Amino acid sequence: MKRALIVVDVQNDFCEGGSLPVEGGAQVAHDIAEILHHWVTKDPKAPDYAHVVATKDHHVDPGGHWSKDPDYAESWPVHCRVGTDGEAFHPNLDPQPFDAIFLKGDHAAAYSGFEGQTTGGVGLADWLRRHEVTHVDVCGLATDYCVRSTALDAVANGFQTRLLPRLCAGVAPETTEAALVAMRDAGVTVG
Repeated sequence: MKRALIVVDVQNDFCEGGSLPVEGGAQVAHDIAEILHHWVTKDPKAPDYAHVVATKDHHVDPGGHWSKDPDYAESWPVHCRVGTDGEAFHPNLDPQPFDAIFLKGDHAAAYSGFEGQTTGGVGLADWLRRHEVTHVDVCGLATDYCVRSTALDAVANGFQTRLLPRLCAGVAPETTEAALVAMRDAGVTVG
């Protein structure tokens, strides 16, 4: 059994001060960085991850996903535009020892990390399988959108999936609770 950590969209635009901020995003970045620090230094307290990967919203022109009058369901303010500081990982997320980064949403909406690819064109599911990963832990931003979609797709792709809720932040309490229910119902272990 090999376990990987998937860090979802811990980017400047999704943290306080960004164009689509999630309250608590900067703290999530900091808390994930603490785990990564222990992992990098091979601290005995570190989780036993074979690999650590990350996803990023990576928008060039995602069409109707961006809107000047967003409905916050299907359309959103401009965020994570390629080449801007908003697309970068939050500075609290340091170190960034990612074995691979999966970019999603160049020209369309993309919520799940499983829609992303490395710059070499390898998708997340294929990358995990090539590295013999069977179990994944999912954390990041936002619980009720990209984290939810990534965790659900992890299960759908046959990975034993655990959500790390203390390393996540959601947009709103109601949608976050609904996302937790949906993940549990799909077989994601929450805790």
